Amino acid sequence: MAAIVLVIAAISYFLARMGTTLAYEWNWAAIPQYFMFRDAETGNLVPNILLRGFFTTLKLSVWATVLAFALGTLSGVMGARGNGFQRFVSRTYVEIVRNIPSLVLLIIFYYFVSSQFLDLLGLDTWLRSQSQWVRDITGFLWAEPGSINAFVSAVTALALYEGAYISEIVRGGILGLPRGQWEAAYAIGLSGPATFRLVILPQAFRQVAFPLAGQFISTIKDSAIVSVISIQELTFQGMELMAATFLTFEIWITVTLLYFVLTFSLSRGIAFLEKRSAPRA
Repeated sequence: MAAIVLVIAAISYFLARMGTTLAYEWNWAAIPQYFMFRDAETGNLVPNILLRGFFTTLKLSVWATVLAFALGTLSGVMGARGNGFQRFVSRTYVEIVRNIPSLVLLIIFYYFVSSQFLDLLGLDTWLRSQSQWVRDITGFLWAEPGSINAFVSAVTALALYEGAYISEIVRGGILGLPRGQWEAAYAIGLSGPATFRLVILPQAFRQVAFPLAGQFISTIKDSAIVSVISIQELTFQGMELMAATFLTFEIWITVTLLYFVLTFSLSRGIAFLEKRSAPRA
């Protein structure tokens, strides 16, 4: 409770100083229109720039998380139980990615790897040739034609970056289990692969579930960097809107709150599950 009071006091002080020191004229009444607006032809409310950016950030984070989890799990298993070559591949991947800034990795991947490869595949051209309902579904789940290459590049680069950290979490969870788990499984007649699949891996995931969830929250925050390759996610839309309206503080406070809604909701859900799964005395 004290922390909440301090935060409210700090925000109030900041707003007051902005009005007195910089003579900043607040215009919060202009913000709602950038969430929704009424279409002139149909009369329906449709998402505007901030809400579209919010949805793009959500899609980007979900797909990057799914791909990062798959890649990180594979690398973590290779690092913990693989042969010498597999451990070398896992270790090389983790060390290279963890020692490169995420922004640099994104730019390298987009301009030197993914954009050329995706252009060669003709993904954008293929999508434009499809029926309207295919383009609508692709736009809802991924991105519209014209931005699909950049979206796939961003998802892949984010997944590569986050997957390196997930790899270490999974590897630590596997190696952290006592040797007795293997011996008990062998005693009841399970083979090595069956023991790993049915006994070790489920326990390892339960042991590292909450560190993994924390990494998923990090993915949401790290998704802001894809604005540099013109993905129209929340940060990009905020910059565009600020340049057009000059509502600097209103826009960035709103963008901050939208990110906070995503991350705080997920962190509270994680805390609830952690409390429910904790052993009772």
